Amino acid sequence: METSAITGYLGIDVGSVSTNLVILDEHAAVMAAIYRRTQGQPIRAVQEGMKELLELLEDRNIEVRAVGATGSARHLTGVILGADVVKNEITAHAVAASQVIPDVNTVLEIGGQDSKLIVLRDGIVTDFAMNSVCAAGTGSFLDHQSARLGIPIEEFGSYALKSESPAHIAGRCSVFAESDMIHKQQVGVAIEDIVYGLCHALVRNYINNLGKAKDLVEPVVFQGGVAANAGMKRAFEDALDLEVVVPIHHNVMGAIGSAILAMELELMPGESSFKGFDMSDLIYETSTFGCNGCSNTCEIVRIKVEGKTLARWGGRCGKWEAEDEAAAVRMKQASTP
Repeated sequence: METSAITGYLGIDVGSVSTNLVILDEHAAVMAAIYRRTQGQPIRAVQEGMKELLELLEDRNIEVRAVGATGSARHLTGVILGADVVKNEITAHAVAASQVIPDVNTVLEIGGQDSKLIVLRDGIVTDFAMNSVCAAGTGSFLDHQSARLGIPIEEFGSYALKSESPAHIAGRCSVFAESDMIHKQQVGVAIEDIVYGLCHALVRNYINNLGKAKDLVEPVVFQGGVAANAGMKRAFEDALDLEVVVPIHHNVMGAIGSAILAMELELMPGESSFKGFDMSDLIYETSTFGCNGCSNTCEIVRIKVEGKTLARWGGRCGKWEAEDEAAAVRMKQASTP
């Protein structure tokens, strides 16, 4: 006997370092979640992530009612998956944090290559800041330092929690921070004090760069891959003199937020543009070309699937997107009885 389908909502967050996928049920609870490295190949990361997600779901009959995409590669992801909603990371992270703590006022987010600060009041984003230029304070910098110190990144936080007297590390620049850490090692400062000192330095850098002139009040939610580091959580609590909450699914909150945004569309069965889990078996090709339609000479991104153009985007005027959308409408009309 065939079991009835379970309604699910797919959310995906594709960034430069990680690709995260989640399936939520009708109550926004996480049924399955994937956190994997992008490794400079977002299409492959999405395809492999979809295969892993399907394995996690095992034999459950899931009907994906709607799909949401976010992250730096959200437009590319939206095209290959058939996303119903494509939103920026600020919106996705704010929505996810509000799901965990409905009255959240401050969201701290640190990923592999960038960091974000979001201020909300009554569920509305009132201010935000992003830093994608300086490496100090990001997950990749912490990975590098843990490797240099010979400490597994999973144990970095526990080392920090052993410290009673954090070393003062210059944190305004990743180069200076590393030099300062080496000097502290050479003069015999304990490793746990260096590690916790680095956490303090990175938090100072974060607050100085992103938190200036912002009213950071409770409740505070800390999300992103770096939130797994208990030393960073403790350092934020020391700096802000506030309790900081780390959600269970802190590393996939962007994907959760995009899935919730898809859920809010309230699409009926069959209305989603989702291309199905079979998209993981298709062959995609991306290329660029210059548009000579005007003096802007925009660089246009083109994606093909099995030799056929799927979508084009990147121009200032939206000419290519409009042409592809019109072609898709004509094709749908032609296939309708």
